[in-house]
Amino acid sequence: MGSNGKIYHDVDESGGDYGIKSATVEGRSCLRLCGSAGGRHGMTSNSAVHELLECPVCLSLMHPPIHQCPNGHTICIVCKSKVENSCPICRQELGNIRCLALEKVAESIELPCKYHYLGCQDIFPYHSRIRHQENCKYRGYNCPYAGTECFVTGDIPFLVAHLKADHNVDMHDGSTFNHRYVKPNPHEIENATWMLTIFNCYGYQFCLHFEAFHLGMAPVYMAFLRFMGDENDASKFSYSLEVGANGRKLKWQGVPRSIRDSHKTVRDSLDGLIITRNIALFFSGGDRQELKLKVAGRIWREQS
Repeated sequence: MGSNGKIYHDVDESGGDYGIKSATVEGRSCLRLCGSAGGRHGMTSNSAVHELLECPVCLSLMHPPIHQCPNGHTICIVCKSKVENSCPICRQELGNIRCLALEKVAESIELPCKYHYLGCQDIFPYHSRIRHQENCKYRGYNCPYAGTECFVTGDIPFLVAHLKADHNVDMHDGSTFNHRYVKPNPHEIENATWMLTIFNCYGYQFCLHFEAFHLGMAPVYMAFLRFMGDENDASKFSYSLEVGANGRKLKWQGVPRSIRDSHKTVRDSLDGLIITRNIALFFSGGDRQELKLKVAGRIWREQS
């Protein structure tokens, strides 16, 4: 792991979001009885409610629906299906008895965002917490490498180090570049993805991608830039890409897409410089049997 980098291991929450196995901030439990629907800022205090809501099987915090056996032992909905309808405490049949009183308690507590250990200080009632976490700015980023499927997630410093060490991606300092893509037998390449370079400029990183695919029946190439950060910061920048030869030139200007959008999402939206194979081979010169495409580009910060 690179310095200041964090690799994210998401906590398994029952039933999509039915509890957390370790809901602590600086060693303290994070529960609070509440009556509001919005998020709040700050830490929470210890509560005996934690014991009441702890599932005896997975030890996660239970949220509706909460089931109980005839003797009053409770269990979360996910574990109920795992114990074959038998109470793990007394072995009585669970049936479909709901613990309505405990469900009301569960609905009254606040929990921290699951990304609290990464910097998010907000706490939410259960249902608001789910909605918040889907778009929390502190949530991890997926590895933007497009050459092979990679399931690594982390913050930006960690991902930059990961791309360099594990994917051997070239790093380039500066906001202008000339990248030459050379490939023999281009007619044999129908669908392919390459991540060419990471550019460091303006205190951020940008990924240059190059793809070969079919647009309808026509084989095309596409180049585009993705921003290693969130959408708000990405919108502060613009970039241009151009290819050309023999007195001809094709140019694209756009806004880099955040790596929150996968390379496939960007490709399928056609948000980049698109070159048909025939034009690319024309720019390559020679006998059209080898692709020699020079991609020039520039990144700049838009004036606020």
